[in-house]
Amino acid sequence: MAGRVLEGLRILDLTRVVAGPFATAILADLGADVVKVERPVTGDDYRYGPSPKGETSLSFQNTNRGKRSITLDLRCEEGRELFLRLVAGADAVVENFRSGFLAAQGLGAETLQARNPRCVVASLSGFGHTGPRAGLASYDIVAQAAGGLLAMTGFSDGPPVRGGGALGDFVGGLYLALGIAAALLERERTGVARVLDVSNQDAIFAVTDSAVSIFEAIGAPTERLGNQHPFTAPYDCFEARDGWVVVATASNKLFRALCAAIGRPELGTDERYRTHRSRAARREEINARVGEWVRGLSCDEVLAALGPDGADLPCARVERPEDLVRDPQLLARGMVERHPHPTLGEVTFHGNPLRFADAEARSLALAPALGEHNAEVYAELGLAEAELERLGRSGVV
Repeated sequence: MAGRVLEGLRILDLTRVVAGPFATAILADLGADVVKVERPVTGDDYRYGPSPKGETSLSFQNTNRGKRSITLDLRCEEGRELFLRLVAGADAVVENFRSGFLAAQGLGAETLQARNPRCVVASLSGFGHTGPRAGLASYDIVAQAAGGLLAMTGFSDGPPVRGGGALGDFVGGLYLALGIAAALLERERTGVARVLDVSNQDAIFAVTDSAVSIFEAIGAPTERLGNQHPFTAPYDCFEARDGWVVVATASNKLFRALCAAIGRPELGTDERYRTHRSRAARREEINARVGEWVRGLSCDEVLAALGPDGADLPCARVERPEDLVRDPQLLARGMVERHPHPTLGEVTFHGNPLRFADAEARSLALAPALGEHNAEVYAELGLAEAELERLGRSGVV
């Protein structure tokens, strides 16, 4: 039977900017009722960014899709009490302020769960709520540096390079969403609602491959290798006549198939290239041979020779995100969403990569205008229209 995976769950979303809103957008994609709680007048800082003049930023549109928005000032007593009334009917509260901010407002996890013991309280911050760096400021590049990822990226003769986009924030957001889903599942089993503390440094450190395990065991340090792999070759990005392609061979069989495809089958049986380690030690000469072959061809010609109708190797054209809106694979998977918008005409979103069989799409397609759902949500709380108007005039909402 069709339905939404997280339908019936109410999430109070205090997050702003990137990492936290991305996490709650995932929950909205899966059907949760995500109520975004924003400052009156200004709202989330991310509302201001790349967009047509006078419009809410397109980045905000993407990372806040499917949510409802209310305004509420948590700095005043009346606002805090209203928030606690909302907490009473919520399944989770999610925030990504600096560690300690909510507690300083009188809204720490103990206070929230005293009002609703079944409410999961989930936090994401740069360094978490414990340890000597708790409470320090952080952005994406700080998390990538402090978590070890920055040192792994870039070429050996250049500086460390930040992962593209806001990779650190999105990784933190993924862990936050996973943690919330796990906590809600446990609550259904045990009745206990946990408090979740996610550090963005922790999240990045957790995805630095097996670098620490390898170094601790055999002393192999982390090196910047550009697009290459530390333990095999070729595994790299090569320039063709009209663009770039990647070719990855992580087995002896694949290496032999590649050698045959580029017209050098003898390399596949050459003793110098027999093992992963020997190929890794000679990656420059191997890459030079493959690169020379690729340079004489177009991307399509390379992929025809190496793809499923040729050598059947792992390979792909290097695509820009903006070019992928026409990618037939992503279109077939529903990963390019286009929705009519009352002022933008149409907005395009990345789709939801979690493909549950027969699951319905989120109930709200677009991101909300600031305070768009004040009347609706506060009416659900039992506030009369006149009371809401008074709260608006006093700046509480």
